[in-house]
Amino acid sequence: MRKLLLIAPFVLYMAYSALRHDLRPEHVLLAVVAVVLVFAHDRTRQIFEGLLPLGLVGVLYDAMRPYQQLGLSVERVHLCDLRALELRFFGITVGDQRMTLHDWFFVHHTPAVDLYCAIPYATFVLVTVACGIFLYVKDRPAMFRLAWGFFLLNLLGFTTYHLLPAAPPWYFHSHGCVVDLATHASEGPALMRVDHMLGVAYFHGMYGKAASVFGALPSLHCAYPLLVLLTGWKAFGWKLRAASAFYYVSMVFSAIYLDHHWVIDALLGSSYAALVTALMAIAQRVFVRTPAQRAPELASGLLESET
Repeated sequence: MRKLLLIAPFVLYMAYSALRHDLRPEHVLLAVVAVVLVFAHDRTRQIFEGLLPLGLVGVLYDAMRPYQQLGLSVERVHLCDLRALELRFFGITVGDQRMTLHDWFFVHHTPAVDLYCAIPYATFVLVTVACGIFLYVKDRPAMFRLAWGFFLLNLLGFTTYHLLPAAPPWYFHSHGCVVDLATHASEGPALMRVDHMLGVAYFHGMYGKAASVFGALPSLHCAYPLLVLLTGWKAFGWKLRAASAFYYVSMVFSAIYLDHHWVIDALLGSSYAALVTALMAIAQRVFVRTPAQRAPELASGLLESET
């Protein structure tokens, strides 16, 4: 029964998508992977249980697509007001012109930097899953904090998307201050250049399935690697700590360079990651007792049974 419950969200969502005539290969793949991992071996089932929240995020994100316009109106979308804040606090002056970092990178970009910045954008899910598997071996409690922290982080992000819908910088560079709710989700010009350079449609396919165009605030792209860094810190050696920190910094730079997020978005996403890390640590201390914490009670019980 437990195994059936584990695979139920993915199998049921696949069936639901089929009934909506929206069944896609990734729905089938997710359900098949769930079934294989749960029924193949106890070890693979345990890993699946640990990483279950990551899969649930995928289902939740995809399920949001039909409701992306819920509560959305032109008046509620933050665009040029957000840009004005960006100019005030993080703008730069070039000559006698005040501009955002995005404005500068919009003109000054190179193929090499395009490719470099595409790497963290293409690998953030893989890195998070790899960290979860690593923590399964090294620090099981940290793995659960990472997985459920990832789930909570996305809930906070998705909620913010609806409460504070915000357009990304690339949208401003393409449309100015005009909010068009009919605009389709896009990878933006920078990642479009990468797809064209490599002769693929990887980012076009990824962002074409995005739940909303107006989900820049907060930057979950920046939040994920910081969550990995903070949660895995104790289990990581100095090399992994340095690599994780470098990956996080690269992601923040990429989010800005690729014209996908304002600096404000990156800061809010990073703040969410720090908050979630703290909440997961507190929750684990309060609600989950380790064998070491249960040892005194076990010892007391043994002594009582002997008397």
